[in-house]
Amino acid sequence: MKRFLLPILGILSALWAGYSVARTAPRRHSTNPPAAAPVSDFSATVAAVGLIEANSENIAIGTPLSSVVSAVFVRVGQDVKEGDPLFELDTRQLRADLAVARRSLEVARSRVRVANATLADLQNKLDRALNLTDKRALSEEEAAHRGLAVETARAQLTEAQAEASQAEAQVHSVETEIERSTVRAPLEGEVLQVKLHVGEYAPAAVTANPLILLGGLRPLNVRVDVDEHEAWRVKAGASAIAHLRGDSSLKTPLQFVRFEPYVVPKKSLTGDSTERVDTRVLQVIYRIERQDLPLFVGQQMDVFIDASRPAGS
Repeated sequence: MKRFLLPILGILSALWAGYSVARTAPRRHSTNPPAAAPVSDFSATVAAVGLIEANSENIAIGTPLSSVVSAVFVRVGQDVKEGDPLFELDTRQLRADLAVARRSLEVARSRVRVANATLADLQNKLDRALNLTDKRALSEEEAAHRGLAVETARAQLTEAQAEASQAEAQVHSVETEIERSTVRAPLEGEVLQVKLHVGEYAPAAVTANPLILLGGLRPLNVRVDVDEHEAWRVKAGASAIAHLRGDSSLKTPLQFVRFEPYVVPKKSLTGDSTERVDTRVLQVIYRIERQDLPLFVGQQMDVFIDASRPAGS
């Protein structure tokens, strides 16, 4: 009996191991995707990914001056017209400089008046001396001296006028800086992002995040990245259809606008480590025809471009 014990234990162990492996093995279940994949409506097509943008392109609003923000006049989603104020910088130092410049202008204008009066007085004395009936009453040396005094007064008047003009220019310069401290909308559009608040420092430099993002949204455009290897298949004016990510049944025809003639390196749109970014793309701008779709700037769309050849070609 003992000689059968070990074989029996071995067989039981093998059966248990087989059962354990079968029980813990992963099971594959068929799953349906959350949304059906988009399908091209063209017989020959170039598939690409598009990014929705404003028809004016997305305009990153900056500031010409570096200062602390004292007021923000807009909010996200607000419609603005060209020239509407967006935000204002702290202008207390500039207004103090303006007061000093205006006082300097007043002093310069007073010097002009004094120099003008002095010239008029000396010119009058010279004219009376030259018009004397008795020429012996005024020596040639005295006449020359009075003439030189008039020329000196005239030069001093010119200098005072130049100083006044400089003071006026300084006032105008400070007033311009105050005007530039209020940043205004360069065009009619909608505020897409606001990344600054009262009390924050706004640098007059390119930043990773724009202070305010603005764009015209009627209608929207889509910037399509076409792989450089298929760029030759895309013709100007070619029809295209874009499908909404998440629901491919929502689609819209696209109207060709233009090529961006400079081929650029592809940017990672999804952030997926498997996405190819070691290539270059031709960017094609299309206008979205349907205005009733729930679309937002920055959203991705699956785009199919008609690459079929015309009949007879």
